[in-house]
Amino acid sequence: MQTIENINNTIKENLAVMVYFSAPTCNVCHALKPKLLEALDENFKEFKVESVDISVEEDIAPHFGIFAIPTVLVFLDGKEFLRKSRHMSVGEVISEIKRPYEIMTS
Repeated sequence: MQTIENINNTIKENLAVMVYFSAPTCNVCHALKPKLLEALDENFKEFKVESVDISVEEDIAPHFGIFAIPTVLVFLDGKEFLRKSRHMSVGEVISEIKRPYEIMTS
């Protein structure tokens, strides 16, 4: 089970973290997630991904200011770098992360 504390620790302990907020009733969430994970894996070796099911862990989304799903939060070096909700493409997310990620890891 996810907790706010676990996610915050993951963010502190890893260079690059994506937190993916979804719910079982969200069809877009289920279509997007595998494509996003595959693209992250292909492009960024250092990424840690945390998935949050907002129907189970109800306190986590409001803590991070999440009010729509799917939502992706990307943290680089412990700081929120990118926030995308609802309408996003995998390519868009990857391209926004690529340059700062490469600078951090070079």
